[in-house]
Parts: sequence; structure tokens; C-alpha cells
Amino acid sequence: GEVEIEMPYRADLTQQHGFIHGGIVTAIVDSACGYAAFSLSAPDTAILTVEYKVNFIAPAKGQRLIARGEVVRPGSTVTVCKGDVLAYDGDEEKLVATMLTTMMLMPNRPDLVG
Repeated sequence: GEVEIEMPYRADLTQQHGFIHGGIVTAIVDSACGYAAFSLSAPDTAILTVEYKVNFIAPAKGQRLIARGEVVRPGSTVTVCKGDVLAYDGDEEKLVATMLTTMMLMPNRPDLVG
């Protein structure tokens, strides 16, 4: 029920001030939460995000970002996950965003799993 995704800094993913764009930050933490939910599901289960809330806490700047997703409450049709995004600059770690999300589980949908 936990997944970690690492992303190196890329200039083409920044906004006008040189920070990783909020849409990219949201995408990696949403993916980490989705994979965390999938890790507790049957292989033919499709996982879809149905809603989320993101709090941006600090600018996403550093050499790399790590998104950590964790299942808070697994369910048969709905799973709740939380996630954090941390920026690393050398040995310095900073929390840049946090997410709470609801995932819908669609079992027996190999047509959607890929």
C-alpha cells in the first residue's frame, strides 16, 4: 500500500520562476497514490482517481523530487490515499506538496489495465 516515485529536475517542466510546475507535482503524487492503491488490488483491477485535494506548501525546487503515496483506507470500490512530494537539494529535504485522494476501483477490467 505504499509507492515512491523519483523524478529528476528538468528545465522543460518548470514554470516562469524556474520551479517544477504545480501540474507536474500533482501528476507525480497522483501517480504514486494510484500505484499504491493498485498494489493492494487484483491484477485486472483498473484504478481511477475520482477526486483529490492538493496543498502546495513550498516551491518545488531542487535536484530531484520524490512523491510518496500511501493507502489510508483500502476498499472494494473506493480507496482513500494520501501522498507527499519532497524536494531534495543535496542532503536538504523539503516538503513541497501534500495530497489526499479518492480512488475508484473497477475490478475485472483488463481492458482498462495496461
